[in-house]
Amino acid sequence: MKSLVISAHDYRSHRKAGIHFVTAELAKLGATRFFSCQYSLLSQLKSDPRASLLPLANRKTLHNNVECYLWKTLIHPFNVRKFYLRPFEDFLFRRYITHPSPVLTAWMMDADAVFFESGIAPIFFDLVKQLNPRAKTIYVASDDLAAINTAAYVRTTFDRVAPQMTALCLKSRFMADSMPQSSNRYVIPHGFDFSVAEHADPSPYQHGINAVSVGSMLFDPEFFITASQRFPNVLFHIIGSGSGRRPGYGENVKVYDEMPHQLTLPYIKHASIGIAPYRSRNVPRYLSDTSLKLIQYDFFKLPAVCPNPIVGDYARTRFGYEPGNAESIVSAIEAAIAAPRISLRQPLLWSQVVARMLNPMQFDDIRLPAA
Repeated sequence: MKSLVISAHDYRSHRKAGIHFVTAELAKLGATRFFSCQYSLLSQLKSDPRASLLPLANRKTLHNNVECYLWKTLIHPFNVRKFYLRPFEDFLFRRYITHPSPVLTAWMMDADAVFFESGIAPIFFDLVKQLNPRAKTIYVASDDLAAINTAAYVRTTFDRVAPQMTALCLKSRFMADSMPQSSNRYVIPHGFDFSVAEHADPSPYQHGINAVSVGSMLFDPEFFITASQRFPNVLFHIIGSGSGRRPGYGENVKVYDEMPHQLTLPYIKHASIGIAPYRSRNVPRYLSDTSLKLIQYDFFKLPAVCPNPIVGDYARTRFGYEPGNAESIVSAIEAAIAAPRISLRQPLLWSQVVARMLNPMQFDDIRLPAA
């Protein structure tokens, strides 16, 4: 089977998202290509995590048996935010679609299955149907489009084309309300790479109570100003936040640059508690099921501290707080430190996730009814 993944991520980047693991499984099934889009000179002004790959832009390279391409243009379409600028936004997106990369069109024509990750990718659905109507078209809902502030053009396009896709694969049931009410919706949770256990030793810590935070999504530095001052006996380890050390952090806060995923594993396994310091009071509820850091904390039986909305169904292992509320942060950390190390769920293997994405009709328990 030949697969094409279209995403604003890049398969070669250090920062791993679910789409990387899906792609790795697809590569085991046959020739797989990863097309990274929405990258231009504008990206270099916004600390795009693909910046380190700039020398590889507009060149096909092979990475871990996946053919990769980062499409860099002079300018890429984006959310203009202002309603009165919407015609300009529409112009940018239409130009982007009508002048596609030749690499993208060639890969579309050669694919048996095309995976569109949530974000900009669905704007290319019509082009796939035009060039290769026989291909399976699979939408991977890593995030809700409104939650990640996707442009109105993308959301309007997605609402139109979603019912025509082979499958809409939601990572959480909490995503259903924001999706078109069609009969091709399926809830397929995140998978997990159980081999991480082989790379999680030895402990990088010397002694004491160690709290770890991994990743940069919605990172809230204010959490650590409060936590480090109220818990001077706890060592806080912040990995890959993208924001550097902040004034107000106590001496018990260690800040690390972004590191390859595998190197973060010992920090997670051997920590006392895990922290998911999302800054917004309105974090989407689906993060309770989709947050990779929380899934990893759970796998290593690490009590987790996170905002109240994403405690979800895991109240025995997650301890919620209200962002900006110092006393609730203190209570959550105290509860996590005192909690036993247990796990409440058994995630799917990534191979099982991909099997469901490719043939969802074979799994009756994942279908969402149309309204």
